[in-house]
Amino acid sequence: MSKKILVTGATGFLGHALLQRICAMPDSKVVAPIRNIKCNFPGSVETLHIGNIDHATDWSTALDGVDTVVHAAARVHVMHENAESIEKFRAVNVKGTLRLANQAVEAGVKRFIFISSIKVNGECTPPGKPFHADDNPLPLDAYGVSKYEAEQQLLSMADQGLIEVVIIRPVLIYGPGVGANFQQMMRWLSTGIPLPFGGVDNKRSLVSLDNVVDLVVTCIDHPRAANQIFLVSDGEDVSTTQLMNCLVTYLGANTWLFPISTKILILFAQLTGRRSVAQRLFSSLQVDIKKNEELLGWRPPVRLADGLKSTATFFLRSRKQ
Repeated sequence: MSKKILVTGATGFLGHALLQRICAMPDSKVVAPIRNIKCNFPGSVETLHIGNIDHATDWSTALDGVDTVVHAAARVHVMHENAESIEKFRAVNVKGTLRLANQAVEAGVKRFIFISSIKVNGECTPPGKPFHADDNPLPLDAYGVSKYEAEQQLLSMADQGLIEVVIIRPVLIYGPGVGANFQQMMRWLSTGIPLPFGGVDNKRSLVSLDNVVDLVVTCIDHPRAANQIFLVSDGEDVSTTQLMNCLVTYLGANTWLFPISTKILILFAQLTGRRSVAQRLFSSLQVDIKKNEELLGWRPPVRLADGLKSTATFFLRSRKQ
């Protein structure tokens, strides 16, 4: 029996990968609501133009006949946000999500998969004490708070029996075509200039794009995924130094990572206004994904080393074009 799936955020890094994977599934039809930009989607994708995502977005046409919604669109975390920006995040991530979910209920959609963020759990963990899916949330920034508030609204709808909800909180997602800080790190590492990151003894969970997509696809049909929260990672934690050394190898670079006290690096970052960058580079953030295997029988299909290699290979290829 054919299944119709609506994917929001289909022009983004994660959303586009989800769309391509779902298009390859047998007996699946994909609807991709988009803003007024040019898109390169498979011909089988039904595209509909929508405006901004907020409390007034009309999703009714896009939701016609849809069985499952995968909501990956969001106002994403930005650096140096001001105190007022929480309302900007709420407009999209809370009110926009609730609008979509309510109209999905009206349209008879069975399941709503919400791509949230590990920031709902918090910003860091003590080494060896990972976050779990059922921990008490502790979001600290506007983005994390807005995602948490959206989760609460959706879970309330699930408790009322209005719709099945699946919440997925990824850690940092990387993969071919990744941008932002991960891409910038590869640029640093490919220069050959010595960098002072040779002695960072933390632990970070990462997740490859393929692994996130695989978990989402698993949750589209799995009966035990209904009304559950899942964290997702590669299941292999590394220090920042280990991560950078792996990337140096796959990039074929000669960059030397020399050790400097992490305390000194953190102090330097704070003095230069890069506190949030320091947190990502030097603190630990680990997640436990045992629940995924116990409840869904799901394990990450892509190893960390393989994911990093394909990411670095794509980066090198794209620089030559």
